[in-house]
Amino acid sequence: MTQPERQKYRCSDCGRWFDDLTGTVFAGRHQPLRTWVLCLSFMGLNLSNHQISKELDLNKDDVQDMTRQLREHLKGAQPEPLLTGEVEADEVDVVASHTGQPDAVKAQGRSARRRRLKGARGRGTLAKEKPPILGLIQRGGELVIRMLENVQQVTIKPVIRTCVAEGTRFDTDEYDIDARLSAWGYDHQSVWSLLRSWLRPHRGLSQEHLPLYLSVFQFVHNARVRDKRLLGALLGALLAGPVWNP
Repeated sequence: MTQPERQKYRCSDCGRWFDDLTGTVFAGRHQPLRTWVLCLSFMGLNLSNHQISKELDLNKDDVQDMTRQLREHLKGAQPEPLLTGEVEADEVDVVASHTGQPDAVKAQGRSARRRRLKGARGRGTLAKEKPPILGLIQRGGELVIRMLENVQQVTIKPVIRTCVAEGTRFDTDEYDIDARLSAWGYDHQSVWSLLRSWLRPHRGLSQEHLPLYLSVFQFVHNARVRDKRLLGALLGALLAGPVWNP
């Protein structure tokens, strides 16, 4: 749906009409652009879908659909960071089930997990409904954060190959990096404790949706801006996506 107040253009080759939002996540939506921008702004403030629905006076299901689309596009719009110099790895487990995905639960031969039930003990895996979250942190630079199936080398290696440049000094020390983070000027709270705080308002996250929330956390961390500047960075990423090709 094209908003009548927006400037329209006509392609000289095919004759099709378009406007400034054609080919972006904001095109063809039944909600006004202002509503979408406010929704994105509230996402940057890490409001839950329930809170956003109250702020916008919208049905919660509509807000859930809007935030899911925004997170998916933001995940696709982010350039993949390439970490260099000195890089450290750390890992944390997050309890996340197949909420709302009974077929996925049945496929693994498990019964549905009751709400708020703690994940199984031991190292986290998807099968235990306690997926491990791998963080790769460049000294003085960006963060890459990924949900993994497990913490085996065969699972971690492709992530490192993609996100860490060859020749980079890579220290793991069995994920014990507290001392180095302090020496580098990092507060260990600013990575994993802040991640847990970021996820806390979004209760009942499923394994299917968790990577989208991690992607937004990664974007906000790497943007290193807040308030109105963060909204500008979010809009810039979403509007700099694939160009519409009539």
